[in-house]
Amino acid sequence: MNTEVLSVESICFGYTKERPILSDFSLKLRRGEIKAIVGPSGVGKSTLFSLILGERHPSRGTIRSSRLSQVFQDPYSSFHPTYTIREQIREVASMEGYEELLSSMGLEETHLDALPHKLSGGQLQRCSILRALLMKPELLLLDEPTSALDNLNQLDIMQLIVRNIGEMGVLLITHDADLAQWCADEIIVLGADG
Repeated sequence: MNTEVLSVESICFGYTKERPILSDFSLKLRRGEIKAIVGPSGVGKSTLFSLILGERHPSRGTIRSSRLSQVFQDPYSSFHPTYTIREQIREVASMEGYEELLSSMGLEETHLDALPHKLSGGQLQRCSILRALLMKPELLLLDEPTSALDNLNQLDIMQLIVRNIGEMGVLLITHDADLAQWCADEIIVLGADG
């Protein structure tokens, strides 16, 4: 039941050997858990996600992850400008069960048939989260996923993710200490010492 969906073992990473961003960092995440990564800018939060996604490689240590999807802070960079939202979701996910998610996220069918630039930042971020959930991940990476939303919509979206947590583990990057406190099983603070 509590299957491990992410294992980060003693990783080290830095752009120079003299100044590692992450040094001997480890993390385990199981299905049904939410862990939040907090800390000031420049301490390695987004770099950690890049390592988990395989975009960068640690100089030491290992990373193993289950099937994952991700939601980034800037929704406009997450969608191709000339294809509708629906077309882009269909490229990576089944639309099965989308109607229920759509209404619970405050979205309408017309939003799915729009081009990305026709939607507000908040609507587009909700579409990004919808796409990530429809991919049925075992591991969901959220990098400041609600920063484009007002406080009420932030809460609605995080409640939706928490309701769907049974099938996945969630790793959340946030600057919002209250949000981390509210939703996370564990808060991991990255500091200047890595």
